[in-house]
Amino acid sequence: MPAPEPVADLATLALPYDGRVIRVVEAQHRIATNRLARDARDQALLEALADEVKPLLPEAARTLPWLLAAPFRYGYGRPSRFRPADSWPGILYAAEDVETAVTEAAWWRLVGFARSPGFRRPRTPTPMSAFSVRVRTPRALDLTHGPLAAPGRWTHPDDYAATQALATAARAAGIAAIRTPSARAADGVNVAVLDPAALVPPPRPHSSWAFLADGDTLLATREMSGQALRVGPVDV
Repeated sequence: MPAPEPVADLATLALPYDGRVIRVVEAQHRIATNRLARDARDQALLEALADEVKPLLPEAARTLPWLLAAPFRYGYGRPSRFRPADSWPGILYAAEDVETAVTEAAWWRLVGFARSPGFRRPRTPTPMSAFSVRVRTPRALDLTHGPLAAPGRWTHPDDYAATQALATAARAAGIAAIRTPSARAADGVNVAVLDPAALVPPPRPHSSWAFLADGDTLLATREMSGQALRVGPVDV
């Protein structure tokens, strides 16, 4: 893909955004560290010690519930669509509907499997939790409509040069969130939250899912429902 074209004066393209978005994470019904502690007091101490060695949170994220704050803490070694590798702060990625959120989470889980030679895929379902949170900001970009809409430019399967350049310019312009078409779910819309101040807690439980590896695909089924989505295979 050629080098990305210069982006426009993004501050003049900012629009208000106010809506609930959905994010899917591994099930939240238990805390991983509880297996390492004898009681609640020891677990609280262990959590506090762990927090001391974690990367700092941006100022605006320090009062958020950890479920919302955690994505801003880390600069992962691998790049994401709107964040170069090892950059800080992070970004909270979510979707405007649960099907898109589940598809995105399942796709990345399959990518992780594919990038781990010799890894045995789980034979039992992995419980996943979908939660929603309100995003409200007067300064968002919309890549699905208007002057920034460009079919294919923002959804390349693995070349993130254009989207990362856009996000860098957006941060400089004070943009808090980017509404963007999903590269994984047809007609799906994602929201990349750049500024944690745009999140309005608390997060609310949405639905429970089970992810089951099935050959080179993944079957996601919704608890107490007939809803199921099959994702994959992926090409990495």
